[in-house]
Amino acid sequence: MPLIQIKTNVMLPEKQREARLAPVSRLLAEITGKPETYCMVVYEHAAMLFAGDPGPAAFLDVRGIGGLTHVVNAKLSAALALELKKSLGVSPDRLYITFTEVAAGNWGWNGKLFG
Repeated sequence: MPLIQIKTNVMLPEKQREARLAPVSRLLAEITGKPETYCMVVYEHAAMLFAGDPGPAAFLDVRGIGGLTHVVNAKLSAALALELKKSLGVSPDRLYITFTEVAAGNWGWNGKLFG
């Protein structure tokens, strides 16, 4: 149920996507305390400017059911900034991250709702 959507202007060749995104999935599971079997990472290439500059940049949208506390969000923000610098070459000062808690009754999986 934790989901992270990565929108970036950094193009990842298809053959590198799994290797570059797997650490993001592991971080998401580890820091949120949720099983990785429920984690999803979405990568989208997008046209993007940050501060009027077309250099490497990214927007991350993190969503989950329970557990996205201030402490968890701070840990995720720091860890994801480091990981995206390493895997995509996006400087932490060219990265925005949003965190959204979703009610369990508003999240479906496997033909059912979580709550």
